[in-house]
Amino acid sequence: MSEMIKTKETAILVGCLLDNRDAERMRLSMEELEELADTAGVEVLDVITQNRERVDSAWYLGSGKIEEIAHRATELDVDVVIFNDELSPSQTRNLDRVFECKVIDRTQLILDIFAGRAQSREGKIQVELAQYNYLLPRLAGQGKQLSRLGAGIGTRGPGESKLESDRRHIRKRISELKQQLADTVRTRQLHRERRKKNNVFQVALVGYTNAGKSTLLNQLTDAGTLQEDKLFATLDPTTRQLTLPSGMEVLLTDTVGFIQDLPTTLVAAFRSTLEGIKEADLILHVVDSHHPDLEIHMEVVDRVLKELDAGQIPQLVVFNKADLVREGTYLPPAENSIFISALRPDDQQLLLERIEQYALASFEQLELKVPAERGDILSLLHREGVEMEQQFHDEEASYRIKVRVNRDHPIYGRIAPFLLDPPETVEESW
Repeated sequence: MSEMIKTKETAILVGCLLDNRDAERMRLSMEELEELADTAGVEVLDVITQNRERVDSAWYLGSGKIEEIAHRATELDVDVVIFNDELSPSQTRNLDRVFECKVIDRTQLILDIFAGRAQSREGKIQVELAQYNYLLPRLAGQGKQLSRLGAGIGTRGPGESKLESDRRHIRKRISELKQQLADTVRTRQLHRERRKKNNVFQVALVGYTNAGKSTLLNQLTDAGTLQEDKLFATLDPTTRQLTLPSGMEVLLTDTVGFIQDLPTTLVAAFRSTLEGIKEADLILHVVDSHHPDLEIHMEVVDRVLKELDAGQIPQLVVFNKADLVREGTYLPPAENSIFISALRPDDQQLLLERIEQYALASFEQLELKVPAERGDILSLLHREGVEMEQQFHDEEASYRIKVRVNRDHPIYGRIAPFLLDPPETVEESW
């Protein structure tokens, strides 16, 4: 009867609070586990933790505590017990014997969310690859039920256990997925190179999960990406064209959100997605300024950016959700920052102006003298959306034009004959 009443899966969360770890980070980690469970559609009925010097290699927590949790799980009739750290294969085997319900860890929970959220072919390949990499070392010792004779075409003949057959199948599938991923990465690399060649200014949105990156992308570009008040609402990178106040066009890319203790299998799988950040000319680090743990969030993001060798790229910290913040709230110092709400049109305009300052500062200011009959050069500059000022000189029957353009831009060769020497480099925007 109780099964009919249940509308979604129920769970107990289990955490190990280590003495040598920052208490604030441990608290945040457990809170995130609860949010992850909610995102996966699981109702949390109880949260149980134990303070320990180190994780128990056999049981994760003390065996007595595990017995107590197993009793509580039976009492509450939960469907799953979720552990806050990645369990080793031996810990999983031991716990499976004690609990009557399912036992999963933080990594499996995140993988499950990712599997449900991935939309693009590449996203699906990356999640499947991460799942198999997680599963492979955990196949060993799954019990006698896995061992059976395998015979016939395509196997190694009589005597092969199902375990060996499964292992070979998974290794083969991992190899196939890696090849498919390599092909997709190569295609994206070609797109990146083309963008670089065309000298398009690229902006990457990065930040902790649920900081408001997708909302910002949608408000600025009408991208139509999924925006939800849940962790990992966006898994697939979305790139959209963004028009700045001067008419100049740049590319804006949304990326997967970061989180504390992101499973290593997922970091490896999504690395190719995050590699695009390194190609950016400007990083918009979006921060949920309403979140009580925003400083820890910022540290996590900065650490991941350093790991990706993207620490040197110019960064503008966007303190988002200003509409939810009380006046006088402390915001951590940042070298370059802006305090906005992604939902306010005035704030969106302010952000666009700041992005434009960065975009224009990366271009050189050049002076051209273009004869009146060379309308093709003028239309070329207008068509390319290059920031320019022009004045017509009657006595010379020519235009004096100030433009901002990078010397790597394809049009540079066309306008070079009309350059006035010496060109000046300008740091600030006009």
